[in-house]
Amino acid sequence: MNDSVKKMVYAAMCLALCMVLPFLTGQIPQIGSMLLPMHLPVLLCGYLCGWKWGAAVGFAAPLLRHLLFHMPPMPGAISMAFELAAYGLIVAILYKKLGKKLPAIYLSLIGAMIGGRIVWGIAQAVVMGINGKNFPMAAFWAGAVTNAIPGIVLQLILVPLIVAALQKAKLTDN
Repeated sequence: MNDSVKKMVYAAMCLALCMVLPFLTGQIPQIGSMLLPMHLPVLLCGYLCGWKWGAAVGFAAPLLRHLLFHMPPMPGAISMAFELAAYGLIVAILYKKLGKKLPAIYLSLIGAMIGGRIVWGIAQAVVMGINGKNFPMAAFWAGAVTNAIPGIVLQLILVPLIVAALQKAKLTDN
């Protein structure tokens, strides 16, 4: 199978996982915002397919999921689209630049997690500002870090393990 077709298939699988994994949280928004189920396939897409597909899947996933299932709710789905696009983009670029060993995988993951959260905060501030509301730093901190700690821990455990397995199977980008 040609490389671009393979990446498209992997990206489609990651997008499908973005649609399905949130159902594991029972559609309870508080649980979903803690476990961050759509983040995992987007991060993996960046590792598997590179920055273009990672960013595209990240941007499309929350918007498509909102259209199909009305979750995540608007206008949060817009902020989340920018956040996840940043995850897919940043993780892929850092993975390519830093190397493929385990410490580099962690660095690319942590860099993407920080960058994506910053992008989310900016997007959230813009969206809320358009709606005439404020987005204080305490709300950013709660949404980006405090409430997301279980998902952050889950990402730090699962993603490097999965990427290492994908590397061993020679399935990652480059």
